[in-house]
Amino acid sequence: MEPFRFHLFICTQQKPEGVPSCPASGSLAVLEGLDREVQKRGLRPDLQLTTCGCMGLCNEGPVMVVYPEGVWYRRVQSSDVSEIVDAHLLHDKPVNRLVWNDAPAMRAMSIEHGEKFRAAMAAREKAGTLPDRLDQMIRGYMPSRCILTALELDIFTAIGEGANAEQIGTRIHANARAAEMLLNALVALGLVTKSGGIYSNTPESARFFVQESKDNHRNGLLHTANIWHRWSTLTDAVRHGTCIPIDPHNNARDSTPEWTANFIAGMDRNAKARAQLLVQALGTAGVRRILDLGGGSGAYSIAFAKASSDVRCEILDVPEVVPLTTEYVNKARVSAQVNLRSGDMLTDDLGSGYDIIMLNAICHMFSEEQNQQLFRRARQALAPNGRFVVQDFILNSDKTGPLHTALFSLNMLVATDHGASYSEREYSSWMKNAGFADIFRIKLPGPSDLIVGLAK
Repeated sequence: MEPFRFHLFICTQQKPEGVPSCPASGSLAVLEGLDREVQKRGLRPDLQLTTCGCMGLCNEGPVMVVYPEGVWYRRVQSSDVSEIVDAHLLHDKPVNRLVWNDAPAMRAMSIEHGEKFRAAMAAREKAGTLPDRLDQMIRGYMPSRCILTALELDIFTAIGEGANAEQIGTRIHANARAAEMLLNALVALGLVTKSGGIYSNTPESARFFVQESKDNHRNGLLHTANIWHRWSTLTDAVRHGTCIPIDPHNNARDSTPEWTANFIAGMDRNAKARAQLLVQALGTAGVRRILDLGGGSGAYSIAFAKASSDVRCEILDVPEVVPLTTEYVNKARVSAQVNLRSGDMLTDDLGSGYDIIMLNAICHMFSEEQNQQLFRRARQALAPNGRFVVQDFILNSDKTGPLHTALFSLNMLVATDHGASYSEREYSSWMKNAGFADIFRIKLPGPSDLIVGLAK
């Protein structure tokens, strides 16, 4: 049974550099082109496009199979996509110059590939070779550091419409030879192209990393570059159980205005993508007053204000953040509905009579004791039937996953005095002890969920 008129399988099995594979021959570009053409031609309801693992025909890649007929294509390039869609998918005429119908040869090649692969794996096992999976995890910092350095130097903006290494080095005030080495690595990573000594941005890097782009993420990603320095202290942080000064003689890196601006920009990048999800999950019916604790850029309050003209939000954040929040709120044109207050949520009076109190990506910065105290104070600040909403990365019951959340807990170890990721059981227990009722979890798309408690 085929639920779709056509079902296309394209090999995207990544293999070590230098080993023949469909991705090395361009299958990812073919996949992207097919997705674009299928959408453009209105074929999406009639077609399923599926990536798959190795078919054992690596030397003939990119390989693609079209069902229900079972037509095999080989050496497909992105330039062939339009022809395949037009001839085969629209007019049921396979592109014969790309069709591979020598079944005995295909079978023999696939069997030979499997035998060679198993023999190679056996030899590696016998020799005690480090598995690729482990090697890639251990060396994962290399491409990360390459991109972060490029962002710190603003190299993508310096590339402009295209320039050579010497020109780019001059623009970023860097050594030309070293700049060329970095640029070549960025080419290898697929973030920059090179032709005749001229480097150019890819559409992807031009969109997300160039300063003038409307979708520029550089400023927010500089926070990740700052985190890099913190992670270098992980060994000592594990030994001591808390964050360690990056420089014992100067620990001011995390308190500069530039650091704070980058941090808020990074948080805004994440929050804007999730704010609408939170508003949809909670709704605005009967909501008049919201307290947004540690609101940062104000993304969540802004989303609520735009969703309902009846909502009034109050953001409480530390003095060095509030001026930045003001800029975000004014830019969103909701200053009439969003009030800002400087203070410390752990010690200052929270107020009273709120319909919703939000803690978005805040609890992981605090210790268990600090969170429990804050939960009790939030309970007192809510109106009857008000909701206390925690959004955060939530660990499973034995705290071994999800992977992102387990790693983020280490991020809190190296960056805070007592912060960590917590489990649903811990959040629910804290809310129950604080006097909340009907405690429940709302799962959202993405890495974080909501834990909600009612003030009855």
